[in-house]
Amino acid sequence: MPHRPEKREGPVIGGMLRLFQKWVPRLRAGSAQDNSEEAAKEPERAQEHCLTNFAGGQHFFEYLLVVSLKKRRSGEDYEPTITYQFPKRENLLRGQQEEEERLLSAIPLFCFPDGNEWAPLTEYPRETFSFVLTNVDGSRKIGYCRRLLPAGPGPRLPKVYCIISCVGCFGLFSKILDEVEKRHQISMAVIYPFMQGLREAAFPAPGKTVTLKSFIPDSGTEFISLTRPLDSHLEHVDFNSLLQCLSLEQIVQIFASAVLERRLIFLAEDLSTLSQCIHAAAALLYPFSWAHTYIPVVPESLLATVCCPTPFMVGVQMRFLQEVTESPMEEVLLVNLREGTFLMSVGDEKDILPPKLQDDILDALGQGINDLQTSEQINEHVSGPFVQFFVKTVGHYASYIKREANGQGHFQERAFYKALNSKANRRFVKKFVKTQLFSLFIQEAEKSKNPPAGYFQQKILEYEEQKKQKKSREKTVK
Repeated sequence: MPHRPEKREGPVIGGMLRLFQKWVPRLRAGSAQDNSEEAAKEPERAQEHCLTNFAGGQHFFEYLLVVSLKKRRSGEDYEPTITYQFPKRENLLRGQQEEEERLLSAIPLFCFPDGNEWAPLTEYPRETFSFVLTNVDGSRKIGYCRRLLPAGPGPRLPKVYCIISCVGCFGLFSKILDEVEKRHQISMAVIYPFMQGLREAAFPAPGKTVTLKSFIPDSGTEFISLTRPLDSHLEHVDFNSLLQCLSLEQIVQIFASAVLERRLIFLAEDLSTLSQCIHAAAALLYPFSWAHTYIPVVPESLLATVCCPTPFMVGVQMRFLQEVTESPMEEVLLVNLREGTFLMSVGDEKDILPPKLQDDILDALGQGINDLQTSEQINEHVSGPFVQFFVKTVGHYASYIKREANGQGHFQERAFYKALNSKANRRFVKKFVKTQLFSLFIQEAEKSKNPPAGYFQQKILEYEEQKKQKKSREKTVK
């Protein structure tokens, strides 16, 4: 275990932790530290990766924002500022107006998380990434961002188009950002009718398509089709990003660390890689939800997050590597996505999962992985073995929820893990049932009279049917 400096306490760390409360902040005109004293003390429960499986019908988005860099009155650095907002909200009640102001004041920091030391540029590769702001009541706002250099002569500063929505579908919103970018090259005025039409359209159900009619000067009328993936639990994720950066063995070790709710830090150069990889890592936990601090790209002013004593899953740009490694941290897995290495680890990551089930995951991941063509095929291939792991270890949970006459369920924990025949599986599940991942899942199951008819339940039923057929064949042989 590498030597680490003495652990620091004090207002900086506490302030950074508290910033993740009401929409990540009561950020006003000053810096993050200046305003950090005002927020609540308990850690947030960000559940960005496990977004609600919307049935359809909701609005696509709440806001389209343009965030630009404006030079501060004092000094040479720049401050990210909202320079365009659609729609403008009017006639809001006082409480609604305050809530909107808190939300909008937090967003610029996450559109430019890499600090304020910018200079005009002539070239800049566009980046697509996302972030989530989680309120204390558990409600979530997802920010889908496209950062690029606006068209024009000479050096200029990048800007960010940010769509704020309550629905999670990264691929679909990436396509919407393509359309916004295309229209902005003509005029901001051309964006308005497109976004107005999108706002009036209902968000499609899984597998369904919504078609928008949009007029572009000199091009005429266009029909834009936006299709939502049929398998909604994978619609906010791109596992290919993880496969390009890490080995299968490393991905399984990251999964194992997350299952035990440890601290995970991902390092990469660009925002797109960080955002996609951390979404993918969290999505491996399906059907469970990461219930702790979760920040795909940590803004520079919030780097003290890595000193948190509670579990977290965060992404940090490589330029801040020294600040991260010099911070006091305990039991952290520090993942270098650029080099495909672990810079820090606890040391037992290969031993967390039951050996046979870990081998099953690796075998399933390796089979035919080079033959996959589409992102949908890759997502299904990568997700499947991890879902199957949970089916085999905890898929029998519903049989150990005893219900009272009023329907309220009570989970029988001891009987649940004793039902497993394998000692290795039992040892793992005895630890896993103590996590917040499992606790939140079981609390929901106790409230529901029937298991949810989702993808996980489908896989449980398939597995149980396979076991019945296997037993029947064994009896026939005897």
